[in-house]
Amino acid sequence: MATTQILFAGFGGQGILFSGKFLAYEGLLEDRQVSWLPSYGPEMRGGTANCSVILSDDPIGSPIVSAPDILIAMNLPSYDKYEGSVNVDGYAFIDSSLIHREAVRNDIKTVYVPATQIAADNSLEGLANMVMVGKVIKETNIIPFENIDRALEKVISARHQNLAEANRKALALGYNL
Repeated sequence: MATTQILFAGFGGQGILFSGKFLAYEGLLEDRQVSWLPSYGPEMRGGTANCSVILSDDPIGSPIVSAPDILIAMNLPSYDKYEGSVNVDGYAFIDSSLIHREAVRNDIKTVYVPATQIAADNSLEGLANMVMVGKVIKETNIIPFENIDRALEKVISARHQNLAEANRKALALGYNL
């Protein structure tokens, strides 16, 4: 794998930035070149949020992801905005709990994941993002699933260590879909 460009998109409060940071840290731990670029509206919770992540074996020239290889869309406005930018033969992972339309494009791999519903059904409210990341790992092999603990240790603050097990469970639920 030379370079993979990933775009996480949704609204504030869905853990978009956290998801990106999780993958970026694992890339760092694998000794890869990494870029993590968060972007969010001034409203934060409820406003728009997206996060660009690049994992590469070569130096990264720009942190901007304008044509993602992998799109993770957590709400309909994000999917509407970014579906057309996905590289041909790329992936679009869609939270089908919140996005109720079919893909327009047939030249990308579209994966429908009811992440919000799965999280709710398993008392993991707020962790639909990690359910989605688990499915992304399974479908793309972007990182080795067996390495999730070391990345979680880096991104979950000491103050929130009580959430580590819930994040592991959410990742496993997505991975095992």
